Amino acid sequence: MGLFTNLNQPLSRRMMPRTLEQFAGQTHLTAPGKPITVMLENRILHSMIFYGPPATGKTSLAEILSNKLEYHFVMTNALTMDNDEIRKLLVQAENRSLAGERTVVFIDEIHRLIKPKQDAFLSAMENGIVTIIGATTENPYFIIQPAFRSRLFIYEFKILDKDDLDRILERSLAEDNLLKNLHIEFGAGARGKLVEYTPDPRMMLNTLEMVVLAQGASETVRVTEEGILNILQKSETRYSSEEGHYDVISAFIKSVRGSAVDAAIYYLAMMLESGEDPLFIARRLIILASEDIGLAYPEALPMAVACYEAVQFIGLPEAQLVLSETTLLLAGVPKSNSALCINKARGDIRNGNVMKVPLHLKNAVFEAEKDTGKGVGYQYPHSFPNHYIAEKYTEKDVRYYEPGDLGFEKKIRDWLRSLRDG
Repeated sequence: MGLFTNLNQPLSRRMMPRTLEQFAGQTHLTAPGKPITVMLENRILHSMIFYGPPATGKTSLAEILSNKLEYHFVMTNALTMDNDEIRKLLVQAENRSLAGERTVVFIDEIHRLIKPKQDAFLSAMENGIVTIIGATTENPYFIIQPAFRSRLFIYEFKILDKDDLDRILERSLAEDNLLKNLHIEFGAGARGKLVEYTPDPRMMLNTLEMVVLAQGASETVRVTEEGILNILQKSETRYSSEEGHYDVISAFIKSVRGSAVDAAIYYLAMMLESGEDPLFIARRLIILASEDIGLAYPEALPMAVACYEAVQFIGLPEAQLVLSETTLLLAGVPKSNSALCINKARGDIRNGNVMKVPLHLKNAVFEAEKDTGKGVGYQYPHSFPNHYIAEKYTEKDVRYYEPGDLGFEKKIRDWLRSLRDG
């Protein structure tokens, strides 16, 4: 196809936004008065971590910020970054700093940056030699060490909505050097289906490009729903839209919670057939194991965590068996939501019910502190029959945990009752 002989980058790459005006989505960060806009207006760039789903603009926004504020931009990946690269990078950044030039180091997959490598950046960040912008699909509050995290702002990137995707599509049709020279016609509903069937802008643009390329040298291109599905090689599952995405994961979790094993497997199949990220499913199973099964079957949580790790290790298609096995297990075991008692306890604290720690439970580091009563009178449970002694552990009596009567939790309930009843 002669028209495309100079094509050496996919459409999604050609249409990466170069300015904040071209950037779509994340208005909670980029709208007037929001963090990114405030940084741009004041020409002060802080170290940050952008976390959220793939193809939501994390890399693009980092580049836009660096270019706008005239920072030297260095892109690297935590998975391949070694100590020599870090030393070289910091020396170069320090030399630029001495020459009056500022440096942004963009670290993709920053969740894979181990603690010693995080530590290596601390001094340079503190002294303003480098500004770190990290990108990750994982929650940085769980994976980044506190000393490193305290020097960073953490901003969540959200899935782009239909309006954002349509805006990106419109800009591509109007501005791309190849597409704007073609007469592109969308069949009935095809434009909406293109947005609906593709979960992110990268997939949307590359699918459009493949539909165009599939029609050969014609300068008039017709985009149809059939053509889109032919490129995607999947059937319509009514899952691909954002609404379908949340409806199906909701139905899946409620089916597992309700011990409806066959329904749970059906919704699992629908998600996998529709291209859902298997790690997203595994994460939701971990939450469910704690929230809906809990102490009725304590093994559920380590099983769900093992499921996530196994899916991460082996990937699809084999990972579908891991997800299926874990779904069947979690759907089939007894259920308890007693762990939700933490919400009641936190609610009491938020509402001002904050009690003093009883003196006999306090930690007496120095012998002289015992004169104040700290730690005095504490009774060590292991010194008593059944490793239990009635003791006052809170200033006022509280009751949050109500054990269930199914599975292993029934044993916990009976044991606690026997202790309380003496």
